[in-house]
Amino acid sequence: MLESLRNIVQQVNAAKDFGEVLRLIVQLVKEVMDTGMCSVYLYSPSTNSYVLMATDGLNPNSVGKVHLSSREGLVGLVASRAEPINLEDAEAHPNFAFFPETGEERFRSFLGAPIIHHRKVLGVLVVQQQDRRRFDESEESFLVTVSAQLAGVIAHADATGELDQLLNPQQAVIHERIYPGVASAPGVAIGTVVVISSPADLKAVPMRKVSDTDAELALFRHAMEQTKTDIRALDQTMVNKLSEEERALFDVYVRMLDDHSMGGEVLSLIREGFCAQSAWSQVVLGHIRLFKSMQDAYLRERASDVEDLGRRVLAYLQQSEVKRTVFPERMVMIGEELSAASFADVPLENVAAIVSVKGSRNSHMAILGRAIGIPTVMGVIDLPWGRLDGEEVIVDGHTGQVIVSPRDELLQAYTQQIYEEKLLAADLEKLTDKPCVTADGHHVSLWVNTGLRLDSMLSLDRGAEGVGLYRTEIPFLMLDRFPSEEEQRKAYREHLEMFAPRTVTMRTLDIGGDKDLPYFPIEEENPFLGWRGIRICLDHPEIFLVQLRAMMRASEGLNNLSILLPMISNVPELESALQLIYQVYDELTEEEGYQIEMPNVGAMIEVPAAVYQIRELARRVDFLSVGTNDLTQYLLAVDRNNPRVADLYHACHPSVLRALLAISEGARGECTPVSVCGEMAGDPIGAVLLMALGFRVLSMSATNLLKVKAILRQVSLVEATKLLEEVMLMPDADSVWRHMEKALKKPDLAALFRGTAMH
Repeated sequence: MLESLRNIVQQVNAAKDFGEVLRLIVQLVKEVMDTGMCSVYLYSPSTNSYVLMATDGLNPNSVGKVHLSSREGLVGLVASRAEPINLEDAEAHPNFAFFPETGEERFRSFLGAPIIHHRKVLGVLVVQQQDRRRFDESEESFLVTVSAQLAGVIAHADATGELDQLLNPQQAVIHERIYPGVASAPGVAIGTVVVISSPADLKAVPMRKVSDTDAELALFRHAMEQTKTDIRALDQTMVNKLSEEERALFDVYVRMLDDHSMGGEVLSLIREGFCAQSAWSQVVLGHIRLFKSMQDAYLRERASDVEDLGRRVLAYLQQSEVKRTVFPERMVMIGEELSAASFADVPLENVAAIVSVKGSRNSHMAILGRAIGIPTVMGVIDLPWGRLDGEEVIVDGHTGQVIVSPRDELLQAYTQQIYEEKLLAADLEKLTDKPCVTADGHHVSLWVNTGLRLDSMLSLDRGAEGVGLYRTEIPFLMLDRFPSEEEQRKAYREHLEMFAPRTVTMRTLDIGGDKDLPYFPIEEENPFLGWRGIRICLDHPEIFLVQLRAMMRASEGLNNLSILLPMISNVPELESALQLIYQVYDELTEEEGYQIEMPNVGAMIEVPAAVYQIRELARRVDFLSVGTNDLTQYLLAVDRNNPRVADLYHACHPSVLRALLAISEGARGECTPVSVCGEMAGDPIGAVLLMALGFRVLSMSATNLLKVKAILRQVSLVEATKLLEEVMLMPDADSVWRHMEKALKKPDLAALFRGTAMH
């Protein structure tokens, strides 16, 4: 049955819409299982019932009309139990219910499997047989497997609104849709979507309508002629290199572009009002799906030829496109995979929010969003971004939600929230020059995480006492090659001068995991447990030594440099890195005559192994810095950038708090200074817990600095310590969070907690 399953998955992936997916499922499952009927029932929240949405074998007129509660009939029993039910004689079961409109009286045996996604029953997949038949174990397993495959498709249709439209076709108004992502830069924005598409990517073309169809027709015909010319020229270069039969394929390509083939379909869509790019991508993707669904292996392979042809024409259409010059006053940039280059043709002052389907909190665009204070949400995997151009959306950078077509009440609520956040920001500005001292007189140093010039300028404006984490990979990300020693020196010098005499802690190159350089790709099945951070630097000393030289040379005359080593997991690793640092210092001072003080060197504690060797590591370095982002994800075995498991990632988890306590006590036992540079430090509740745990230097995004200062100035260390003692006895992160929130949500502090959850 494995081949049958592959065929079903292949055809479902090639389906043009969700309705066709359901029709294919019931048809193909019925054929494979050689049974009399297959049906799909889907859960409808509006009626709190399971609705017959597709069938092959029952009365087709009953589709959309049969509704079953979770306790009604055998379908309801499967849903309520959330497990398969296999009956040889369905009529004898006490839960059997007969619905005349379906024509179900002909079927006696029954096998139903729940369709479950993230613990939620989305529907039931059913097969029935006219005769008494006990479906065997392999057949039951097959139906469960198909149900599991179908669950993801239904969840996606639910997220995009297709499911709601199918269940409630009579509703003309499309209700608001909420899409979860990864909260990457705080703040809230309401604005109009501008889709930023990638060059020559058929799937990245938004569906746009135009008024000047004649111009689009002319544009399309021009692109077609240019592509035909290219193909004919390519054909001529293949003379004597390919056989006549092989070269005949070029002629097929040209014919596909004619008006009576794909070209004609595109012209029809343009006349309906679609722009040339949208019409072309829609037609080509349809043909690709068609070829991929074919049984013949040779014809299936032709899908890649159609895709190549599609990209060629699209490239010409994009070259000829008139650049957009008018942008909404409050625009929300949305794309499949946004990068800093996406800002090239966009006025920054108009950008209200940033949303990317792919990416994480550590993506360059997310860092940029935090640096310039633009609400940003990454990893919104279910967002139908190509169909949102011109739509009104709300972007909640606190919770990671993108809300499309929001209702009036929600708009009013978020408008009020934006107003309140502006008032709060104005109040917080008054704290810029005030010290961060607790209510009982204990000082906590607030530093910043930075990497961009803009971020650094904002940090100084907020009163940062130093830089706890300077991301040196930023200059590497900006180029299409490794930066030279002098290029690095200039970039580092600028930041050291900007903050002098304050300390700037420069983390050595930290790539791998979810941070890739385009010119140094790292392909791994499990990148977070692979070749990253200090491991790469030690394996490539030619890169590491150049960076160390650039850092130390940049510090000459300033001497405010500290060097931080990422991803340290054992003592030999640390000692090898220290040996190279001393080597560079000796070369620069003794052989080349630079007047440089030896910088302080620290180790990042972000791997569980380092927690259990904290004293051994602390003895060998000048300071320690805890990266709570990676430490939390490694301790909890949760990818912090994966929206599917985002609710499991929480820095308030008891195991994380106990690990942090062990780090603090171990560092104190060796008299080694220790700071925190992860996101937990920039959260008001996280900052209070960290202070109670013994950390006196907290480094965070500049946008969070004043919020943290505000809460620490109004909480005493005695109060924080008492709260820590209480939460250390609690069993889970939610209990810790609720207890802290309740204790700290005083009238003067309530506004600081909006949208925070340390996820």
